[in-house]
Amino acid sequence: MISKDILKYAHHHGFGEGKIYGAYKIFFGTLVSESRLRIINLLRKRGMNVSDIIEELGIGQTAVSHDLARLRNCGFVNTERKGKFVHYKLNEETIRPLMNLIDGHMDQYCMHILHEKGGEDNGK
Repeated sequence: MISKDILKYAHHHGFGEGKIYGAYKIFFGTLVSESRLRIINLLRKRGMNVSDIIEELGIGQTAVSHDLARLRNCGFVNTERKGKFVHYKLNEETIRPLMNLIDGHMDQYCMHILHEKGGEDNGK
């Protein structure tokens, strides 16, 4: 069931149900990317700038910048300028609790799938 707040917002802006599900797709699509998930999990430990993320993950600057833009646009991360650097932090209000919930769900319902698939890692 779609929340009343989302329905109210959609109605106010002239969006139909299809647009609402489009927003769901954007949200969940943000979580589909392995590199974005890796960035989220890094930021669960501490805030970082782009250079820190590049060094930690070994991913190119362009890819990291695109991923951070998507994460920022969808509200997964917040930014703060510190001198000449932009510092990225996880959205503590919504995304940290969501990731903790996802971890619990995965532990209970999904991790066994890795065992059943023979522990395939695909080198990552």
